[in-house]
Amino acid sequence: MSRVVLVHGFTQTPASWGKITAALEAEAVDAPVTDLWTAADELAARGRAVWVGYSMGGRMALHLALAHPEVVCALVLVSATAGIDDDADRTARRASDEGLAERLEAVGADAFLAEWRARPMFAGVPAVDRSHDVATMAAHLRRAGTGTQEPLWGRLGELTMPVLVVVGERDAKFRALGERMVAGITDASLAIVPDAGHAAPFEQPDAFVDAVRLWLAGH
Repeated sequence: MSRVVLVHGFTQTPASWGKITAALEAEAVDAPVTDLWTAADELAARGRAVWVGYSMGGRMALHLALAHPEVVCALVLVSATAGIDDDADRTARRASDEGLAERLEAVGADAFLAEWRARPMFAGVPAVDRSHDVATMAAHLRRAGTGTQEPLWGRLGELTMPVLVVVGERDAKFRALGERMVAGITDASLAIVPDAGHAAPFEQPDAFVDAVRLWLAGH
């Protein structure tokens, strides 16, 4: 199997991938603490691989594939999006992320993470390793949040590498976004992880690994 690199989501660390790292014979890396295009440049320096990104890490991996396609032999986007189309909605999301960053700085990492985990989208998600670095998490919200992401829907056709889009069965919002991404990419497949929500890799790690392995075997 080709070299596999995992990029984690917001609030997480490389250790958050848990047993998935070993199961995919992968290496898990820190999500760069910068804007999405600079993150793409920093990740590219790690070399050619199958890049797997979850949520925020998926946004970074998508930017990587567009900016540096030569280092992406295949791309796996997990619970990710190509951006918010509407200018007003994007502005509102930026303001929301700024509010979250300010809340994080006010209450500290432990209290913020407890509030974050209590969100309905993470209901039933087992505990995984999470960042306790206030500065890193606040920077991710301000620099790499969905509100800062320029819409990339019109550029999906530039992707020439095979792409797997993975979503949780119960994550209706990202299932719709995933279907839209697949429709815009020349060589793309959609994998739906049964009985899982937004955090599909961590809710159903075995099913997630099986889906990725099966797809990689055909590529």
